[in-house]
Amino acid sequence: MMNGKVVVSQLGARMHYAVPRIFASAGRLAHFYTDICATKGWPRIVTSLPSMMFPAPVKRLSGRRPTGVPSKLTTVFSNFGLRSVIRHMQTKDAVEETAHAIWAGSLFSQMVAQNGFHEAAGLYAFSGDALEQMQAARQLGMWTAVEQMIAPRNTLDMLIAKEEERFPDWAITSRKNPYAQVFADREKAEWALADFIICPSEFVRTHVIAQGGDADRCVLVPYGVDPNFAADRSARRLGPLHILTVGEVGLRKGSPYVAEAARIVGVAGYFRMIGKVAIPDKIVRHISQTVQLKGTIPRAQMAAEFRWADVFLLPSVCEGSATAVFEALAAGLAVITTENTGSVVRDGIEGFIVPVGDARAIAAAVAKLAADDGLRAWMSGNALRRAAEFTVEQYGKRLLAALPDHESLPPSHHSSYGRGNFSIFPERRYP
Repeated sequence: MMNGKVVVSQLGARMHYAVPRIFASAGRLAHFYTDICATKGWPRIVTSLPSMMFPAPVKRLSGRRPTGVPSKLTTVFSNFGLRSVIRHMQTKDAVEETAHAIWAGSLFSQMVAQNGFHEAAGLYAFSGDALEQMQAARQLGMWTAVEQMIAPRNTLDMLIAKEEERFPDWAITSRKNPYAQVFADREKAEWALADFIICPSEFVRTHVIAQGGDADRCVLVPYGVDPNFAADRSARRLGPLHILTVGEVGLRKGSPYVAEAARIVGVAGYFRMIGKVAIPDKIVRHISQTVQLKGTIPRAQMAAEFRWADVFLLPSVCEGSATAVFEALAAGLAVITTENTGSVVRDGIEGFIVPVGDARAIAAAVAKLAADDGLRAWMSGNALRRAAEFTVEQYGKRLLAALPDHESLPPSHHSSYGRGNFSIFPERRYP
């Protein structure tokens, strides 16, 4: 008999395990499946041994801690997780990354299905990693929810293709991606199975519907952030405005527009980008003339970077709902961003919403904030108040309210749509 609880499956430590923690806090977590975390398997042993005994990437993986999620309700696939991380580190471009995502997502999903659902009423999984387990759950009469973490793959590829045409020197590879449509088809099959398609922003919801998702099952649930993130800001310093961008340096995050805006702004602004640098070396050398590239830094150091900043900039061309923007609001930063980041920033209140692909609009917004510290301070205060409306606690309340709190859905909710064209355990293999 179903117990009214929910199984959550998740690759990685997304949002610091917010979803399983939310269900656990509400007493509704039946079980949690993941790849690697510090409370189970060999990573638990690694954390107790000296750091010099293990490579840094392994040590970082073993540091994943799903705080608030009971270990007795957690199953990890540590060996798969380590294999997946090593394979991902060996990928060289978007083609190989997509092939890896399909391999990892389908294998993880199959392992979840094979390990069972602990008499749960519902399954909560994440797009690209969910298909096989959703099929198995539906066969047991469970309700299913899939979180669409970013705009659909077809939307993402279309937007990135436009950027590659505009900035061909920024592209890592120009070869056709034969796996892109396979991944997109997985997403669509997941939507067809889902009773709830959880969308973190209206940007995502709009594009899921445009790509064929059922509007009636697309549920908008904005994220949240720790309200104490990067607290205790100091007063604005004299000198150039400090502008911070967080995220992988590349076309999707709008990095060419950060670099061009920095060139236009000149000495009035000091631009810093934090995140993996995924661009050719010649572009790195070029933009390093106007932007400081710090690369990837430990999570523990991020709060200090937000305290360093006066303004947060993220001109992405495609996101789901960028967590870094929520963190910037909680840090009391005026934000310059685009509609495509899926943020909760309101134009002219917490910052500025600029058109996608418009470096001059970014530069104009920076110049306005640099010239009017009263405006910047007012937006900073608004940012803190806006962040208080989008805490992790409130995110949890919104998520729980969006999903059933009982054992099953009415029979009318389970229509014939949710079967898809994929077998539960497909035989196809990916490199």
